[in-house]
Amino acid sequence: MAPADDLHIEVVYSAVAGETKRVALRLPSGSCVQEALRCAFPELLSETLAVGVWGKMRSLGDVLRDRDRVEVYRALLVDPKEARRQRYQSHRTKVKP
Repeated sequence: MAPADDLHIEVVYSAVAGETKRVALRLPSGSCVQEALRCAFPELLSETLAVGVWGKMRSLGDVLRDRDRVEVYRALLVDPKEARRQRYQSHRTKVKP
């Protein structure tokens, strides 16, 4: 059994759409987001990252709690509203008699 002061952390990263990498970690109490990333995906630390814990933006220095899920966000290639408009327009032209 793990000592009570260990944190169980999950780090999730999706480099490309449709492909998700998950890493389960056990870190000492008081560990921060940057330490979790260093253990799970060290190659990402050289990049400017947008990270969050359970869907809320966090900084690399934020301290983690047990069972936290650290998420690494990649930049959007297309504005979601614009993509939705384009899909609607293409559907509309196909259906139009």
